[in-house]
Amino acid sequence: MFQFFGLGTLIVIGLFLIWIYNSIYIIKEWERGVVLRLGRLLPIAKGAGINLVFWPIETLYRINMRLETLDVPPQDIITRDNVSVKVNAVCYFRVVDANLAMSQVQNYQYATSQLAQTTLRSIVGQFELDEILSQRDKVNAKLQIILDQDTEPWGIKVSKVEVKQVDIPEQMQRAIAKQAEAERERRAKVIHAQGEFEASQKLADAAKVLETQSSAIQLRYLQTLTEIGVEKNTTIVFPLPIDIINKWTQALGGASK
Repeated sequence: MFQFFGLGTLIVIGLFLIWIYNSIYIIKEWERGVVLRLGRLLPIAKGAGINLVFWPIETLYRINMRLETLDVPPQDIITRDNVSVKVNAVCYFRVVDANLAMSQVQNYQYATSQLAQTTLRSIVGQFELDEILSQRDKVNAKLQIILDQDTEPWGIKVSKVEVKQVDIPEQMQRAIAKQAEAERERRAKVIHAQGEFEASQKLADAAKVLETQSSAIQLRYLQTLTEIGVEKNTTIVFPLPIDIINKWTQALGGASK
C-alpha cells in the first residue's frame, strides 16, 4: 500500500516537473512572447522576465524585437533612360508588433526580403542613371517610404534603406568618363575666357588712367626699367613714346605720297 502510494507520488511529482519545465519561459529583454491558447492568439504578448504558460493548452513563440539587417542581393534593373545596371542594397528593420508579425505573415524575414527585392527593381527603374548616381538620398528615401508602408500591416518598421553599389556596364563607364572629361574641358575654357575678359577690363581701366595722367606712363617706364635691371643687368632699354612713332609714321606716309 505504502509502496503503491510512494510510486504514485513519484509519478505525480514527475508529471508536475515536466509540466513546470514546459510551462515556464524566460523571455529576454529584446524578445516578446506570442501566446496561442487553444489556437487563439492572446491580445497581449508576454514581456521580458519569467512567464508562466499553461502547457499544453497554451503555446509560446518568441519574436525578436531587435533591429535586423537585410542584405538585398544585386538586381538587374533597366533605368528610365534605358541603361542596364546591377543594384544591391541593405535594409534595416525591426518588429514593432509581435502579434502581427506572428499572425499576419508566415515568415516575416523572408517576406520582407522578397518585398525589398521587388521594390528595389521597381523604384530604381523609375530614375535615370545620373539621378541614381548623384541623388542616391532621394532613391533611398523613396525605397524606405514604400517598404515601410507595405510592411506596416505585418507589424514591421523599416527604419532605413541604403543603395550600396551600382554596377554599370564597361561601355557605359567609358561613355561617362568621356562625358566627364568633356565637362572638365568646358569648365576650363569658360574659366580661361572669364580670366581674359576680366584682364581686358582691367587693362582698359588702366589705359583710361594712363590717358588722363601723362606722368603715369613715365612712372611705368621707370618701373619696367627697374624690373629689367634686376633680372638682366647688361640689358639697356630706351623707352620711346608712342606719339613720336606715330608722327614718324605719318611723316613717312606723307613723303611716300
